[in-house]
Parts: sequence; structure tokens; C-alpha cells
Amino acid sequence: MNENEKNNQSDSTYSYRYNNQDNPDMTWRADDYETQQGTKTTNESTSWSAQSGNDTAQQNGTFTNNYTTMNQGKEAEKKRRFSKWADRPKKKPSFSFRGNGRSGNIGSMIGKCVIIAVIFGLVAGGCFAAVTKLTHVADYVVASDENDNKSSSDLGNDSEESSLNTDGTVALTDLSEASGDVSKIAASVMPSIVAITNMGETQIDWFGQTYTQESESSGSGVIISQDDDYLYIATNNHVVESAVTITVTFIDESTATAEVKGTDSASDLAVVSIALDSLSEDTLSSIAVAQIGDSDELSVGDSAVAIGNALGYGQSVTTGVISALDREVTMVDETTQESTTYELIQTDAAINPGNSGGALLNSRGEVIGINSSKYSDTDVEGMGFAIPSAKAEPILNNLITREIVDESESAYLGISGVDVTTEAAEQYNMPEGVYIAKVTSGSAAETAGLQVGDILTQFDGKSITSYEYLQEQMQYYKAGDEVDIVVQRASDGTYQEQKITVTLGSKN
Repeated sequence: MNENEKNNQSDSTYSYRYNNQDNPDMTWRADDYETQQGTKTTNESTSWSAQSGNDTAQQNGTFTNNYTTMNQGKEAEKKRRFSKWADRPKKKPSFSFRGNGRSGNIGSMIGKCVIIAVIFGLVAGGCFAAVTKLTHVADYVVASDENDNKSSSDLGNDSEESSLNTDGTVALTDLSEASGDVSKIAASVMPSIVAITNMGETQIDWFGQTYTQESESSGSGVIISQDDDYLYIATNNHVVESAVTITVTFIDESTATAEVKGTDSASDLAVVSIALDSLSEDTLSSIAVAQIGDSDELSVGDSAVAIGNALGYGQSVTTGVISALDREVTMVDETTQESTTYELIQTDAAINPGNSGGALLNSRGEVIGINSSKYSDTDVEGMGFAIPSAKAEPILNNLITREIVDESESAYLGISGVDVTTEAAEQYNMPEGVYIAKVTSGSAAETAGLQVGDILTQFDGKSITSYEYLQEQMQYYKAGDEVDIVVQRASDGTYQEQKITVTLGSKN
């Protein structure tokens, strides 16, 4: 056998062992014998052919060796050496394979890996659940602390400017259980909502004759504050406009007569007051002061709840979402044809006639808007509007704290004016405001230098959009008060702004 044949033989040799359990000394190695397949001829004197070699180990210990070779002596010797094994007692042999790598129990290793993976999964899952639970508890505590901090104010975050006495007779609305649940929100806030009935007078023109007729209208209101003597309720200006008698109905169905504390037609807001001594102890214990939220924190898609006296049938609740913010809506007064543009919250929560003056609430039960059906349109559905609390708050506070001056001491400016509406301003390229059509001789306006043709746009820091609103503001000033007035004066075809200080006079 040459060197190449030896190498080929060694490369194809498998090494395995037969283990005899009774006599370890009888262990044999099959690699002691060559199993080859091929033909070899040397000098035509020696030739042999191994057609097949197959050593088979049966469980009964019998080994059958089939060799085909031209050397009969070699075959006989092999049979003699292995014949002894045929007479051995039958034993179940065991085999172990020896490869080039390390031998080991692969199944055991896989089992261990599976067990370790299961244990790791259980531990990791437990840790995750614990962290999630602790995070939820922490968030709940923080949210509770924030709500507790907010409950100390009624119309904003500045307690010094607030008109609410937190130690007063009427408690704040309890919102601790209201967050996110509409039924709980309604139950918590309903004591702060009232129904308002306005008994007024309207003028009817009948074939050239003018008649006065009593009229009744309904709306809603929100209890926003109280002091030692009065309870203050926010509503819309158009709800109490031209009122002769205002009746308020509380959650316990008791009623009380209210007085108009102040109005702001430019923002369509008003405050009515009720003397605390006119309310029974049962009523005082059943009502609550609403908590005011910040509409500037709203996002489109936030939940919204509207509560009000829809159609005068009593308090009702509707739900929806915040559809839009800072929505510009222009309204035209049917009587004066005056137009005013408002920036409002749009919601798909139903706001019907009678809901005006009611509350638009966030998911925490805080008032984030004053509903107004005045801006609703019967031609569309799912579009309600509310005055944002961020804009309403300073106006309502001002209406609560300011006193209407007695007529004998009231101030007088001394002008007559015409409204410059949005449409007129665009058509004639003029500023919006009040066009001064007449200046009374000897009046405060003439003394200060106001002229016919001036367009009055601001009075004491407030934007003036109509002559009616200017007169409304005058009721809070006494004769002798100084105010700054801003007018637009025409000069060379353009309007120039001028600021004039006026000392208000007296009608008498």
C-alpha cells in the first residue's frame, strides 16, 4: 500500500467502540480491521477484491461478517477470532459515538437552557409589573396633589385677585372622584349650575302703533364666586338683556330673585348676584362654587362636557370633544346691524337654546368655557361654541368687583356716535369703532379736544366696538374720573392714532 492509499484509508476511517458490560477486557475496536472497497493488483501475483465489508452488531450478540476475498486463509482466521462471540450470553450492548468534538448530553443542555429562559421570563415579567404599578401610583399621587392645589381658587390661579371666599357659606365643587367619568363629572358639577328665567319687555310695532309686551326667555348660569353677602353667577349677556325680573332656580328646585351685577356686551358675558340671606340653609348646603380651569391648556380632541338648561326643560348633559380652538365667529346684531368677531372654543357637544350661560367642562370637571347658543346655526349639526375661560375670567372678575355708580354721580362724556362695523370698515377703509358724529358744546369731550369725524377705538384700555358698549362702560365711572381715550383721526387720506386724556363730566 503506497502513501497515498494510506492517507485515503486514514481519512475514511471511523472510530467506534463495542462495550461489553460483563467483561470490560473484551472490548474491541472496529478500527483494528480494515473495511475497504476496491481492487488492488500487485505484479499479477496477488490480487484481492473486497466487494463489501459490513460488520453488523445485533442485540443478540451475533455478528455476521461478509467478506469476499481471494485470500481464504485470512477469512478463516477472522472467522475463528470472532466465533467465540456467538456463544456469549445475550446482553444488550451499548454504543457511544466518538466524534472529533467533545461528547456530552445535548438534550440535558437544551433542557437547562429552557428552564433558565423560563425563570428569566418570570422574573423579568414580575419586575415589569411592579414598576408599572409603582409608576401608576406615583402618577395618581401627583395628579391628586395638582387637583388639590387647584381647588383653592375659583376664577384662576391668583388667589389674591380672586373674589371667592374659600371659607364662605358655599363649598367648592368636589372633583376628587370626577376625573374622566361623565356621570361623576355631572354629579359633581351639577350643584354649580343654575337655570335662569328672564321676564322682560319687548316693543311690538302693530300698524304704526307701538305696544309693550312681556316676554319670557330661559338660559343657564354657573356659580363662580361668593362673598359675605352675595352669591355671584356667570351667564351670557344676551340671557339677561332687557330683563325686568330675573329668577334663578337651583339644583334643589328652590328659586331666588337675582340682580344684574354687571354686563359686557362685547364679550357677551354678564354676572348676576343673589343675596345669601335670601337662601335657605338647605339650598346653601346643596349648591357649590364651580372650579375654573385654564382653556389655554386645551388641545383639539380633548373630551368636553356641556351642562345647561336646554330649551328650559331643566338641566341636561351632553358630551363631545374639543373640535377647534380660537375659532373666529362673526355675529351681526339683528336690531343694530352691529357685527362683532369673537374667538371661541368649538365643540361637537350639543349646545342648544337654553344652554347659553352654562358650563363647558374638561375631563376633570373644571369649567373651561361659558356656553353660548347665540353662535349656533340651525343649518348645521355638531358645531357648538363657548367663550374660553381664559378670556372670560378677567372680565367676570371685573364685573364682580366693579360697582355701578349711582345715576346722580355717573359720568358724562358728551358725544353722539355711529358704529363702524367690520363690513363698513372693509368697505370704506376705516378703523372699527365708534364714529363721533356730534360733540356737545362745553362737554368733557370738547374740552379734551375730541372732534367730529374721529373714530373712538379704546376707552380706558378697553376696545370699543359699538356706541352701546361705550355707554355700558360709562356706568362704572363717576364724574371727575380721568380716563385715557384712543381715537383714529383722518389726516391726508389716512388715519393717525391719537391718545387723549379726558376728565369725565356730569350730566347735570
